[in-house]
Amino acid sequence: MSLLRRWLEDRGGGAAVEFSFVILTLFTLLFGVTEFGWYMWTANALQQTAIQSARCMGVLASSCASGSAYSSSRTTSFVQQVASTYGITVPSTGVTLSQAATCGGATGFSTVTINYTFTTVVPNLITGLASVPMTEQACFPNQS
Repeated sequence: MSLLRRWLEDRGGGAAVEFSFVILTLFTLLFGVTEFGWYMWTANALQQTAIQSARCMGVLASSCASGSAYSSSRTTSFVQQVASTYGITVPSTGVTLSQAATCGGATGFSTVTINYTFTTVVPNLITGLASVPMTEQACFPNQS
């Protein structure tokens, strides 16, 4: 009975148990903040890609047009090229283009909409961000 009593009264491993609870919480917080920052950075990169692509489409730049006409395939390639400079791979099915759109109640705009699925690096720890759909859109007035 004295062995059981000594074992129950021993507090030598208490610090290790408390440390394991604290470190688990701190690591979860650290990874959560890091992944949320990565999510926000990705959203900003996609928004900047949409803005550049809508402008390219609106002014009929050679990267997005064939002669004096808008080219869907060139604009989609431009979107993918700009996104790749940020390290993001956007599938062609995730790009929606319109050269006759309405933005803010005004007509005659080019719009680029990018649909992307953000996937976290640590999905087992942060299940809320495991796979989040993102949509970014930009408008630019068409130039004559």
